[in-house]
Amino acid sequence: MKILKYLGIAALIFGVLFATAYFIKTNSKEIIDYKTESSIVASIEKKTVVTGKVIPEDEVEIKPQISGIIDKIFVEEGDKVAMGDLLAKIKVVPNEQSLANAKGRLASLRLVLKNAKIEFDRNKKLFDNKAIALRDYQNAELSYNRAKQDVVNAENDLQIIRQGSAAGSVTANTNIRATVAGTVLEIPVKEGDQVVESNTFNNGTTIATIADLDRMIFEGKVDEAEVAKLEIGMPLQVNLGAIQGKDFEAKLKFIAPKGVEEQGAVQFKIEGDVYLDDSILVRAGYSANASLVLEKKDSVMAIPEALLQFDRQTEQSYVEVLKDDTTFERKDVEIGISDGINVEIISGITKADKIKVWNPTEPKKIESSTGSSNR
Repeated sequence: MKILKYLGIAALIFGVLFATAYFIKTNSKEIIDYKTESSIVASIEKKTVVTGKVIPEDEVEIKPQISGIIDKIFVEEGDKVAMGDLLAKIKVVPNEQSLANAKGRLASLRLVLKNAKIEFDRNKKLFDNKAIALRDYQNAELSYNRAKQDVVNAENDLQIIRQGSAAGSVTANTNIRATVAGTVLEIPVKEGDQVVESNTFNNGTTIATIADLDRMIFEGKVDEAEVAKLEIGMPLQVNLGAIQGKDFEAKLKFIAPKGVEEQGAVQFKIEGDVYLDDSILVRAGYSANASLVLEKKDSVMAIPEALLQFDRQTEQSYVEVLKDDTTFERKDVEIGISDGINVEIISGITKADKIKVWNPTEPKKIESSTGSSNR
């Protein structure tokens, strides 16, 4: 019995000690101090970044006026050329059927000319002897002159088929010249290549591409959710991937009236004139990002976006405001635009309110501008 009595007393003492230790431990937890911040007056810009490239405003493709083989190329990619400069020369390879037809036509017209001359000489003698009327003589002369002209035309046609240009032509069709001034961007052919002339049924072979690199534009695509906020004349800041630490000013000049679906989203093409710096060479095709200000508000009440919370059920935005030295209360707020750092507060709090900073990383002592709250 004594043993049971002693065991009961020991158990009672152990229970008292355990309860005391547990009480001390649970009441010795450190108080988590939440820092607070007040609203500020700031200017907020809502921006979007458009990915694209910088290209020349106008690119001109030089095409031949006659088919043949590239005999000589006189320029290289990157060369600057003036209007009329010789770029390449084409060697004409005549079509056998066209050549044979032209020769046959010329031979026939020479026979017609020979006969017309005989008729003209006979009628001239008769007219000199006053044996025929003036009208008959003039008709014979007209036929003779027309036959001479037909022979000249046939000879020119034959020469064009053989050489690419007629006799007396100021500019031979075989000489490919620059139609605009600029920089040669690309020469997709080489000497010996067969080229096709540009005509109604064929675009022809491109001999060279020329553009003015002093007049560049930014070309990119904007999502349909943002295109309605764009206006012609809006400023852009263009950053080139190949030129770090340098921004170029630009101005929006074109917004496509029709979108194109890409990967499930509708994209609209935009273009902007880029104002270049003469000290930096900008090459055609550089990848670029353009920053556009979609919306801007000056001197509005704002708070850091990290202070904002959202109700999981209603999606209502709210903050917790210091009520007294130890507690916070929830206040629903109406928000406006955000730049990703600060968010505009339209209503719900005042400038005097102290807003709870969430998720403190370590306990802090209570200061004059802080409140305390147990977990």
